[in-house]
Amino acid sequence: MIKASGARDLNDIFRLVPGFQTYPNNTEPAKVTYHGMGDGDYSSRVQVLIDGRSMYSPLFDGGVNWATLPVALEDIERIEVVRGTNAVSYGSNAFLGVINIITVDPALVRGVSVSTSYGNQNVRDYTLRTGGKIGEVGDFRFTFKQQNDDGLANKFDWIDSYHSRLFDFRADFSLSERDSLQFSAGQVEGITQAGRLNLKPNPVLVFGQWTDPIRPVRQTNTYAQLLWRRVLSPASDLQVRYSYMVDRSEDTFSVNVPSLPFPGWEEGRKVDINQTGDEGTRHELELQHSLKLADVTRLVWGASWRNDAVRSAWTFPGQGTLHRDIARVFGNLEWKPVDWFTGNLGLAGEHDSMVGSHASPRISSNFHLNRENTIRLGFSRANRTPSTSSLMGDQKYPLPPALSVQLYTGDPNLPSERLDTWEVGYLGDWRELRASLDVRLFSESISNRLFSVELPAGDRTTIPIQDVHIRGLEYQFKWQPFEATRIVLSQTFSKIDSEYLPGVLSIVGTSSEKIANFTNYSMPRQSTSVLLMQKLPYGLEFSSAAYWQQMMKWSAITYSEKYFRADARLAYPFRTGGLGGEIALMVQSLNGAHNEYKAHHSPANRVVDRRQWVTVRLDF
Repeated sequence: MIKASGARDLNDIFRLVPGFQTYPNNTEPAKVTYHGMGDGDYSSRVQVLIDGRSMYSPLFDGGVNWATLPVALEDIERIEVVRGTNAVSYGSNAFLGVINIITVDPALVRGVSVSTSYGNQNVRDYTLRTGGKIGEVGDFRFTFKQQNDDGLANKFDWIDSYHSRLFDFRADFSLSERDSLQFSAGQVEGITQAGRLNLKPNPVLVFGQWTDPIRPVRQTNTYAQLLWRRVLSPASDLQVRYSYMVDRSEDTFSVNVPSLPFPGWEEGRKVDINQTGDEGTRHELELQHSLKLADVTRLVWGASWRNDAVRSAWTFPGQGTLHRDIARVFGNLEWKPVDWFTGNLGLAGEHDSMVGSHASPRISSNFHLNRENTIRLGFSRANRTPSTSSLMGDQKYPLPPALSVQLYTGDPNLPSERLDTWEVGYLGDWRELRASLDVRLFSESISNRLFSVELPAGDRTTIPIQDVHIRGLEYQFKWQPFEATRIVLSQTFSKIDSEYLPGVLSIVGTSSEKIANFTNYSMPRQSTSVLLMQKLPYGLEFSSAAYWQQMMKWSAITYSEKYFRADARLAYPFRTGGLGGEIALMVQSLNGAHNEYKAHHSPANRVVDRRQWVTVRLDF
């Protein structure tokens, strides 16, 4: 499905998953949301993991930066998507959903593979992938990938482009009949553009300085991970994982401040401003034990510790490096007393050194009507903790104290968001018809939804602003009517309602309607995707994807109009002697220009136009 979708960027794949919304990388990083609530620059309510490692970053406002995810599409074995909260298994920030990316076993990668993609909008992609044996007990996989394009068209005053470079290595070792070790490490760099061509004097500094010039935003993610697994018995195993991750960001530009009557400023100064910097690091240690307690009962339990550290002269001036420790214990018990019933009970407890402790319970029941039809009922509770910047942020212009202008002030006493979810699911697995149907009916209630608001003094802060209720129906239907034909249909129908908390209206004032509309339309009322995969004569492979989405809002002051988009891919895989590969033509937005992020008649418009490229891959 990943290959058939024709996606170049990882976030694009989730257009095929019910309830998910995304948009391309542009002057702002791509974002992936599930059931809306997509405020901020980074995805902050959907947990994203790569081989068990969380991609939430203390630097990127406690969210996920999709421009710097260190995984190539070619290295993905499968993506497990949990539609709905699963804080019990994946931690507090697995709030609305979970994306678990599992990479290919190095034992399946042999030889050398090179590929290149060349197309309009300056699409220039290059990939080198190789794998082999390490002695008698190990296998390795190495991938280098570079992507480049000119981004979205716009009619305003910025430059839009995207460039990334990835190095990724993984090695697996069989230490004994019981023990295995996995080591992985890599780095990815993503470069976008920030700033404006049509510069204006900063209204606060009033120095006639151009304070938002066009400049590259360089962001990197570097990581290393060790995972040891020991089989204790045929019904029990133990897994220990350690990971280290560092994120860096830089978009420095200089402002020449004239002489001022303050000590140290009499001769004027050149001030460097780095609004996206500086550095965030994470150390994580996790232990997980799986065992079979009896013929009808299984248990998974474990514990983890994580240290997040972040420093930023722009967001945390004078505070040095801020550290945050999170300790967690979790357990899931499965009970299957009879063939027609499976029950699950889960509980996780978490202590955060900045926000305190909370618990996340879950209970669900699966009723197997027969081998082909199952009904699922479930309730779960999750908590989303505020980001470090929301708690401790102190943004201001780097000027003498007498002229200091506050931009953002954190609140160390912020509460966590709470989510209560009720769901009814149905799974039909009709083998004889070569079809399946997955249906989810959901009701999600969010208490203390956190939102950044402007205060009367002109600076911003984050406050608990609303109670939100999300309800709807989503399904995915897969069908293989013929041996050479596969169809995947996904649809979502939803509605969001919100209510301001007491006292909030006096703070947000005239912005109350804009914020309420943003919340209520942060996911489209209806969205549909269809993917067709068809094998043709002469070894050709054809696929086409179509997407329909109603109007939605990505921010309080902009919106995305409803749109229809069609993509198509035609490929010819080949093998001659020891040489194999594929030639493919991919066209996105066959139906022409449309808007997926900000409306085309808005001054902030981004236009998705037709993009096509040819990919050639050679396998040696």
